[in-house]
Amino acid sequence: MILSPLTKSLTSNGILNGSGFLSVVSNVMNVRFASKKAGGSTKNRKGNARPKHRGIHFQDGSIVLPGTMLVTQNKLRCHPGLNVGFGRNGTLFALIPGRVVVTCEQMDPRLDHTWISRTYAGRENERIYKKYFHVIPEKEHSRFKLVE
Repeated sequence: MILSPLTKSLTSNGILNGSGFLSVVSNVMNVRFASKKAGGSTKNRKGNARPKHRGIHFQDGSIVLPGTMLVTQNKLRCHPGLNVGFGRNGTLFALIPGRVVVTCEQMDPRLDHTWISRTYAGRENERIYKKYFHVIPEKEHSRFKLVE
């Protein structure tokens, strides 16, 4: 085997071994890769629930149309009165067009209703005053005359 001057100097320095292969001591760098993906947007973050806007929507003296929601509630805070309906989720709504009247009245609990029995069970002999919503129809105009 004929060795060139470059090969002789590499062999004498210990870089080339006897078989002519290069044995280079490499400097290995430890690289730490990301363990999670890059942060993208998500829709279901905690604490960002949309508001439900529960409460009283029309006060005393407001004029409403049929089907207008007067109160949205989770617990039975306000009760339906005259011409007011009670929805499955506790919503009070107007049944006829008219003016809203809010009163505080002594209630007579009808305990066969699920919402009332859940709220007022065991309080049959107490005086309970609650807020009632009524819709009073507006007086119809009398501009027309009956013609025979």
